[in-house]
Amino acid sequence: MGGACLGLAYPNSTWIGLAWLGPSIILFSSIGKNGWEAFRLGYAAGMVQSLITLRWMLNIPYPSGAISGWLALCSYLAVYTGLWVWITWRMFPISTQNGTSNHITAESIRWFASSTLSQRALWTFLAATFWVANEMVTSRFLTGFPWMPVGLTQSSMLSLIQISSLTGIYGVSFIVLWFSVSALASLLSLIQKPLQKHTGFLSHYAWIGCMALPMLAVGGAMIFGIYRLANGRSPTSTVRLALVQPSIPQTMIWNEKDNQIRFQKLIELSRLALATDPDVLVWPEAAVPTMLRHDATTANTFSALLKQHKSWAIVGSDDATVGSSGSPQDTRFYNSSFVINPDGVVQGIYNKRRLVIFGEYVPLLKWLPFLKYLTPIGQNGFTAGDKPVVFRITIKETKHSILVSPLICFEDAFPHSVGEYVHEDTDFLLNLTNDGWFGESNAHWQHAAHAIFRAVENNIPVVSCANNGLTCWFDSLGRTHQLYFGESKDVYGVGFKNVEIPILDGEKRAMTFYHAHGDVFGWGCVSILLAALFRHLRQSWFTKKAALQ
Repeated sequence: MGGACLGLAYPNSTWIGLAWLGPSIILFSSIGKNGWEAFRLGYAAGMVQSLITLRWMLNIPYPSGAISGWLALCSYLAVYTGLWVWITWRMFPISTQNGTSNHITAESIRWFASSTLSQRALWTFLAATFWVANEMVTSRFLTGFPWMPVGLTQSSMLSLIQISSLTGIYGVSFIVLWFSVSALASLLSLIQKPLQKHTGFLSHYAWIGCMALPMLAVGGAMIFGIYRLANGRSPTSTVRLALVQPSIPQTMIWNEKDNQIRFQKLIELSRLALATDPDVLVWPEAAVPTMLRHDATTANTFSALLKQHKSWAIVGSDDATVGSSGSPQDTRFYNSSFVINPDGVVQGIYNKRRLVIFGEYVPLLKWLPFLKYLTPIGQNGFTAGDKPVVFRITIKETKHSILVSPLICFEDAFPHSVGEYVHEDTDFLLNLTNDGWFGESNAHWQHAAHAIFRAVENNIPVVSCANNGLTCWFDSLGRTHQLYFGESKDVYGVGFKNVEIPILDGEKRAMTFYHAHGDVFGWGCVSILLAALFRHLRQSWFTKKAALQ
């Protein structure tokens, strides 16, 4: 039940409140259990949470890879939840070695009651700290998978998530976890009252004391958020983008015979979009069916279109560079985005830095060649880019230049990386993505929630141009704009959107604390976890040594 609560709280869901219950239910189920039982229960909960949250992986039109990848990734992520439950109870101030009953009993409640109010308050704080430390490790270990921080469930709570401008998304995760575990401590304090022989003011109202600090944290975060929302500046200048959403099925993208159909569809949509006279035409990730720089016909057709309308363009396309030897083995392929001026000349190229495992590259292929059968890319994968790139675009009416930092696909899910793309003169982030891999699923909404947090963390607008799904933009306070096509509520359809994005117009962007200092809060949680583990191991060693003596 606890795992299901967490899994169902992620976007697209109206049940975000379940995230505040899930962790406490998981811990309640494991109270009084020994180490292995606690880990096993946490692992089961984490597995359920991951299976529900990542169910969109089953929409990948490659069944063997989709099912095996879904199960493998969920099995891996569940380890972190199991470790959290185990560590959290191991750090409880009272020994758990006698609490090994198979269900909640009066004995296990008395065991909880033997702790003081201050000990319980510290324990709830540490439980939230340990969870955030887990999220920090998950987002970095083995290239990182930062897709499921608990804070992501609260992306629609604008007043709450403004705290991420100080702490990153991890601050929101911390508040949710602290509140949830404190609610468990409060519940157990209420249950224990009839079992206690000695009562006093503090013991009688211990359940209130357990909730006092996390309630203050929630209230403080909300007040800070309301203040920040109320004092947001209105833009003085804007740039007009035409975001094209072709909604091309992934199976068509893989089929080279459909390249001409795809390209013609994009050209037709672009003609309609350019007729509205935007400053910049934008195509999503991998929209160009061939390599733009290596296909003269495609390049000439597109250049002629831009020259006719005197418009800039940013498009997604595969790219390749050939080494000095000229051999196929020396060729490197990239998932790239291009900025093209009104004369049809490429002015800049960005190569995607964070590649999707099994979607864009196959790890350990040399030693485990069978892995190529689990992915549609076989043995031909992409090479990662080596640096962020800034696209400079000159607006034809004002002659002012804007600076755009491009991202591709799930690169905007990495909070510790996105800051590298933002400078005080960056006008906005532009993410080109192809979530068509996952059909019409909740993957699109979860992806968009990450963009909301990156906008707040860095105080910068984030524009998303998708093959299908959420083509829209988010302002620097995390508010979503132009989610739908006109009056339609279908986000997955074919079309284009004209959006007005605020730009700096010569000003300098105010940098947030998080952007300036990074994951100070998150690394602090990791440090506390390591210190607590060291202290626990040290105490265990001295206890065993004393017993032997």
